[in-house]
Amino acid sequence: MHHTSSTACAPEWRYSQGLVAYPDAVAMMRDRVAAIRAGAARDLVWFLQHPPLYTAGSSAKPADLAEPDRFETFQAGRGGQWTYHGPGQLVAYVMLDLTLRHGMVPARDTHAYVSALEDWLMSVLAEFGVNAGRRAGRVGVWVMDETTGKDSKLAAIGVRITHWVSWHGISLNISPELEHFSGIVPCGIREHGVTSLRDLGVGATLDDVQMALQAGWSRVFGPLAGC
Repeated sequence: MHHTSSTACAPEWRYSQGLVAYPDAVAMMRDRVAAIRAGAARDLVWFLQHPPLYTAGSSAKPADLAEPDRFETFQAGRGGQWTYHGPGQLVAYVMLDLTLRHGMVPARDTHAYVSALEDWLMSVLAEFGVNAGRRAGRVGVWVMDETTGKDSKLAAIGVRITHWVSWHGISLNISPELEHFSGIVPCGIREHGVTSLRDLGVGATLDDVQMALQAGWSRVFGPLAGC
């Protein structure tokens, strides 16, 4: 695969039905990242759901896992702390060759890449009437309850970059069982809550959000098609 310019081609889009076991997803990502790095595969954005589980990022504290026997736990090999994954939460694993420019994201700029993931989520959530934003010192996408002023996390971001190819990605709460988050301190933050589109009164389905995320990709990361 020869790139004629320093700008990336459009990614492949993959949608998995059912629930994908976490170790299977990690193995698939690892293989794809190696293939992208070797020039043997296109970039990939993979939408899926996991069975209920907790994952520990590189800075996760054991004490933040309040219920270690509740669900399976995995070392995620990404940045960040504890996260929950489960049905009703849309995960998008984003595998991009970051040695190339992607739309507004310059080559080899990790900070710009993470910021672009947040922009992508926020712009799509706005289409569903959700005013989501960043918070200083807290990665991810947040919403504020107008009546209480309380902040809640709607989407988590956990990224790993290997030889300038990204993997892992984002998880957006559409209609998960929010009580499942109580077994951990999500992302090490005790004083803020976790919410979902359903909790916010948004009736969008997983398919609705997947389609909107794919359609909204080009606003941040460049063309949806071509190469």
